[in-house]
Amino acid sequence: MRESMEFDVVIVGAGPAGLSAACRLMQQAQEAEQELTVCVVEKGSEVGAHILSGAVIESRAMDELFPDWKDAPEESRAPLNTPVTSDELYLLKSDTAAKKLPNALIPKTMHNTGHGLNNYVVSLGNVCRWLAEQAEGLGVEIFPGFAAAEILFNEDGSVKGIATGDMGITAAGEQGPNYTEGMELHAKYTLFAEGCRGHLGKQLIEQFKLDNEADAQHYGIGIKELWDIDPAKHQPGLVVHGSGWPLEGDTTGGFFLYHLENNQAVVGLIVDLNYTNPWLSPFDEFQRLKHHPVLAQHFEGGTRVAYGARAITKGGFNALPKMTFPGGLLIGCNAGTLNFSKIKGTHTAMKSGMLAAEAVFEAIAAGNEGGAELSSFTDKFEASWAYDELFRSRNFGPAMHKFGPILGGAFNFIDQNIFGGKLPITLHDDKPDYAQL
Repeated sequence: MRESMEFDVVIVGAGPAGLSAACRLMQQAQEAEQELTVCVVEKGSEVGAHILSGAVIESRAMDELFPDWKDAPEESRAPLNTPVTSDELYLLKSDTAAKKLPNALIPKTMHNTGHGLNNYVVSLGNVCRWLAEQAEGLGVEIFPGFAAAEILFNEDGSVKGIATGDMGITAAGEQGPNYTEGMELHAKYTLFAEGCRGHLGKQLIEQFKLDNEADAQHYGIGIKELWDIDPAKHQPGLVVHGSGWPLEGDTTGGFFLYHLENNQAVVGLIVDLNYTNPWLSPFDEFQRLKHHPVLAQHFEGGTRVAYGARAITKGGFNALPKMTFPGGLLIGCNAGTLNFSKIKGTHTAMKSGMLAAEAVFEAIAAGNEGGAELSSFTDKFEASWAYDELFRSRNFGPAMHKFGPILGGAFNFIDQNIFGGKLPITLHDDKPDYAQL
């Protein structure tokens, strides 16, 4: 019999969505002078260990969650240190040729400067570490190094919590000398913030048929490197995006290059996983990409210090599943809240977590003992700027997939810049990525 611990709320995943939910829950509890127990389990060895994004973050959600974050002393301020200073977009035509696109022809959602935007080049791992510090300061318990291995259910079928995995299992599948049995974490409500294709989230979507009314979800693989670059080449706040070569034919995606602080830059390639070429190697294409003159000039004389890859949920508004079920919620990239048209998802993930926290706290404060389906979250989400933003961008991904980067880009320019994302048509891209291969 596994040992168990009881909490009001258990959150799976210490990413932007999960940590924002934890912080917002405790903020409300303190405002109401009500005792609340919140636990976050994180599979990484520490918070931030599995956060890979090279990110430009829009500060809108952070501004709402911690309105005074900019005014804090430097040593305790949120690590949004590098405002975006310049913004470039390229179409690569070959391994040497490129065309820089004028801002006037770029869909408005892809702009990172002007228009009253507050965008920052960040280490998202550091942002999550800072959010974890705020959460712990508010009274949240965070358990890094513990993967949620199993969903627990009540007799009525509602979610009861999660169980962590057993530790100390040998390669033969037997209990080793350091074997430790997993624990059960019970909660009134459980929030699943595992990120893209979280294994528990996939089970919940299937079990509760959460995607019955959604388009097929779409994915990409993002490959990223962090570089120490020549200080003479460093331009803090420079943001470069582009598409085209080396991706050819019906293979879509694009690259990013961001200059952070401390003479560092991140570079990456995102490849949509709906490609038909069975010989395509996204990793090799990324290595070719770095030699293009548009990118290579930034890295000559530099040193690569870290690298990695991860999956990205990018189906957008049309592919959003229902996010509520009895006893819990899907939030952030576990649901697919990334805004592909902005190449950003942190602010929408954070907002989904904050709205989930408000729905959960209202239920608990009203005496709800858990297990219910929180339809109030759906109302809050649909009334939020995050929902409006995702709705306005609903055609962006389908247009790129159906028409390619040039015609798709032209469609998106008309949709975003002229109609504000409210064209009276909705494009659908309902063929699963794997079925294209």
